[in-house]
Amino acid sequence: MILDGGLATHLETLGYDLSDELWSARLLMEDPEAILRAHLDYFAAGADVATTASYQASFPGLMRRGRNEHEAQALMQLSVELAVEARDANGGGVVAASVGPYGAYLADGAEYTGDYDLDERALLEWHRPRWEVLAGSGADVLACETIPSYAEARVIARLLEETPKVNAWIAFSCRDDERIRDGTPLERCAELFAGNPQVVALGVNCTSPAHIKSLIGRLEGSPIIVYPNSGETWDAEHRLWRGIADPVEFATAAVQWRDAGATYIGGCCRTTPEHIRLIRDRLEPSTEDDRTRV
Repeated sequence: MILDGGLATHLETLGYDLSDELWSARLLMEDPEAILRAHLDYFAAGADVATTASYQASFPGLMRRGRNEHEAQALMQLSVELAVEARDANGGGVVAASVGPYGAYLADGAEYTGDYDLDERALLEWHRPRWEVLAGSGADVLACETIPSYAEARVIARLLEETPKVNAWIAFSCRDDERIRDGTPLERCAELFAGNPQVVALGVNCTSPAHIKSLIGRLEGSPIIVYPNSGETWDAEHRLWRGIADPVEFATAAVQWRDAGATYIGGCCRTTPEHIRLIRDRLEPSTEDDRTRV
């Protein structure tokens, strides 16, 4: 299955300034049609999945911007409705409701370190209200992504227990070939979800593509999902991306990820519809089932 690429990245190429703490979620308030267009562009490029603009849409974050609880919930639901509209216009596909990490709400780079100011119990209470909205939103799957912290992984495992009819994929953000951002070995994190039938895929996102093949080798027992960054690196201090990445090289590497065992492949930060088009060209699924099983 081919995932989409960076939603915010594509919105920026369409001319939107997303340099605030809500990132692409700001457009749920200001220009939802832009999000719809971005989803449609990814489907046109060959993606099988539309990942919603809810990554940075939390109750505290939206309420900090003047929305009340009801309005915040409506905006999260809107993120799913836009993806559903794009899927239906495309004639098919999967809607994945993005569940971003607590660090994304902090908007201080903590999603790249897992250095949080909440203990596990408080983290559970922070996640639960948004989780409940997205779990009941009509999305096909929850995309629990960019997880940098073992404690946060434990929280997500607990939330899955509380919502047994919900399916999810779990994707960790990793700092090297072995460990997630807080230093926990990837295998230890994966053990939290071993044998859970709600988990449709387990893997890595928002990580350098140089680490992906090795990280795939550390996962077993579930279908594997990978959607790394373009190869550029984020400078949190100066809030900019550094380096140059080649979409052709990225798509070529995707063949290696598939051959190493990945079933779900796409891109994260700084990847575009062009990356997805090139991946689709190289990774045509062998059967229709490969494109629809979540």
